[in-house]
Amino acid sequence: MAKTAIKTSFLHRPLSRRDALRVGMYSLGVGAGLLGNPLVPRALAEQADAVPSPHAHPERILVVVELSGGNDGVNTIIPYGDDAYYQQRPTIGIPAQDVRKIDAHFGFHPAMAGFEHLYKDGKLAIVHACGYENPILSHFASMGFWHTGSPHAGEKLGWLGRLADALDPEVQRNYLVNIATAQSLAVRSRHHSPLVFYDPEGFKRNGVHQQQPLFPRLSDKRDTSNASLDFLTGLAENATESAAFVRQAWADYQTPVDYGVRAAGLGLDLRKVAALIKAEIPTRLYYVSYAGNVFDTHVHQNDLHFRLLTYTTDALRGFMQDLNRLGRADDVAIMVFTEFGRRVPENASKGTDHGTATPVYVIGEKVKGGFYSTPPSLTDLDDGNLRYTTDFRRVYATLIQEWLGYDDTKALLREEFETLGMFV
Repeated sequence: MAKTAIKTSFLHRPLSRRDALRVGMYSLGVGAGLLGNPLVPRALAEQADAVPSPHAHPERILVVVELSGGNDGVNTIIPYGDDAYYQQRPTIGIPAQDVRKIDAHFGFHPAMAGFEHLYKDGKLAIVHACGYENPILSHFASMGFWHTGSPHAGEKLGWLGRLADALDPEVQRNYLVNIATAQSLAVRSRHHSPLVFYDPEGFKRNGVHQQQPLFPRLSDKRDTSNASLDFLTGLAENATESAAFVRQAWADYQTPVDYGVRAAGLGLDLRKVAALIKAEIPTRLYYVSYAGNVFDTHVHQNDLHFRLLTYTTDALRGFMQDLNRLGRADDVAIMVFTEFGRRVPENASKGTDHGTATPVYVIGEKVKGGFYSTPPSLTDLDDGNLRYTTDFRRVYATLIQEWLGYDDTKALLREEFETLGMFV
């Protein structure tokens, strides 16, 4: 069947819109979507304006930050006012005088100056004891449940991927961006192809040495008598332009904002997000991971956890300051999660083992800061583990409906979940 062709490369050749946009971002070695022409952001915005949006806030952006390894929520939001905390953690418990106190019961870990500032500014929401029924203590399995938003269901698509399909059924390019060395299950979509990269300076088409001479030849090929070759030519052009745009956006981006430790880690990755937002890429969903299972603190937890929390909260505070500098803070909300918490009692190695329920954090100018849901008990435990009080999908539903303005959360999350009333 013949398809109506529209201009999708913004250079000189027409391609079938839906077919071109459905092709994976790894086609020909890089993401086929982000264009290098400086007029592209405006052109993409005009294109998006021409298509009615199924959600109420098409200008809003969601950034999801994954803390891999299972962050110890009990030593992050510390229940210093509960004697059971110090009974369960006689060695690794944080002394009350060192805690950055929130109220008479809870306080931040002393390394979390960044979160303390955000909380005092009313821009940080803390959702107590998030989890799911019949928790699993495997990193891989539990992270998969958070990635898909469907515990124990065998879901093949990510929750952000399904969200992209719902929010943008016309499949606008680069609706999803994943800052990582490999694509996360969270952004796996039926129709959208996420733009996945880690090093913006070296973002280019990859391939073995023998393949390299073919890339420029394919990009330059013009043979409208061969529909298949013409289609591949368009993909090659888009792939080249994708890489060029990312490299240029990063080269053009400079900031005076201190993200903490900037040479590597989460601060650097969030600066990449800020660079793309500044360059006006039409992305609405970003996914960023703290590389490696670094939060898996089985042994000598205190020193490592102090550093990790410093790096994480300084980076997130810096990101918010940078968004304010760019005039985009009102458009962005950030969710920070980990695949599970840790057991309440410390182990014999002055660390903590895999647990269950864990806090989730939401940050933004439009967030109503404070605590949400019911705190977990430190005495009514399930074999040393916290009992969850909040299904984590309530947070997802809140972000989908309250922040992004898409109402049919049941279709996306397979069940109905009450939202938390988190946004102004």
